[in-house]
Amino acid sequence: MSESVLDEKLDRVARRHAELAHTLADPAKLGGDYARLAKEYADLTPLVAAIEALKKARAERGDLAALAREADPEMRNLAQAELAALEKRLPELERELRLMLLPKDEADARNAILELRAGTGGEEAALFAAALFRMYQKYAALHGWRFEPMEISETGLGGFKEAIAAVSGKNVFERLKFESGVHRVQRVPETEGSGRIHTSAATVAVLPEAEDVDIHIDDKDLRIDVFRSSGPGGQSVNTTDSAVRITHLPTGLVVQQQDEKSQHKNKAKALKVLRARLYEREREAAAAARALSRKTQVGTGDRSERIRTYNFPQGRVSDHRIGMTLYKIDKVMSGEALDEFIDALIAEDQAARLAEAE
Repeated sequence: MSESVLDEKLDRVARRHAELAHTLADPAKLGGDYARLAKEYADLTPLVAAIEALKKARAERGDLAALAREADPEMRNLAQAELAALEKRLPELERELRLMLLPKDEADARNAILELRAGTGGEEAALFAAALFRMYQKYAALHGWRFEPMEISETGLGGFKEAIAAVSGKNVFERLKFESGVHRVQRVPETEGSGRIHTSAATVAVLPEAEDVDIHIDDKDLRIDVFRSSGPGGQSVNTTDSAVRITHLPTGLVVQQQDEKSQHKNKAKALKVLRARLYEREREAAAAARALSRKTQVGTGDRSERIRTYNFPQGRVSDHRIGMTLYKIDKVMSGEALDEFIDALIAEDQAARLAEAE
């Protein structure tokens, strides 16, 4: 994007912001449009502030360039030094604006449904799935997010065949969306006597939480079965038919919940997960259509794609999409170093989208 094209876009944004300010000055005339226009105005305000900062820096560049031609050597040297610093800062301001102009993923600000499933590797894969679940739980705590386990299917030996959690807080989906895919582990299982390294895997899916207005589900499209909850090994958890299994007939999607003692609460949780899965199907279809024209992207978001390897003997974690390796596996598993991967993945995605917009 050339500087002239950028400036045209910035002028349009500034004009729209001014129009909205004028329109919002008389809320009584807006009726039901007020909330929508107020949100648009609020979304544009940080962008307009960045535009003003760029304009100010450009004006300052002109003033410093004039001072740099002064006859007074001391004034000239001072202006030249300040001008050199400003010339370095201007591209950063322009890049920040280009990033702000990129189309937003409206799901970024949403809460998320986190799903983990043990893959190849038997009990070791289930133990790894449980370790990943705890990693995300600790990561959520570090960010001040709420992490609510919704359904956990245990193996009886501490592993998880499947685990689902609702994660809520600020920009949860934006931070977690690149975690979807196959996570591979290489380590010596505790049950392995010969000390041989085993490889196993777990699948992670991060779904943006959907609202009723996003996905409408007709009752006639659902088959709801109730049954008695049971824990690891089949022992009875309670003596009422409180567990719920919901089948979405048009798609064949099945969601089961049994963590709550109340059938009503289990049904509500199951519908929440079902709605998120249906919403993600729609997003995936739209993303696939967009991907046909994309030059580059960070991974495919496909749950069958191997995205990361956790090698415990060597103490390293490698993300295969960006070729990044950290030799701090303990800090990654405790959630402390996970942001290093996530920040790099977000930056890579932004760079790819900027290149596509050029």
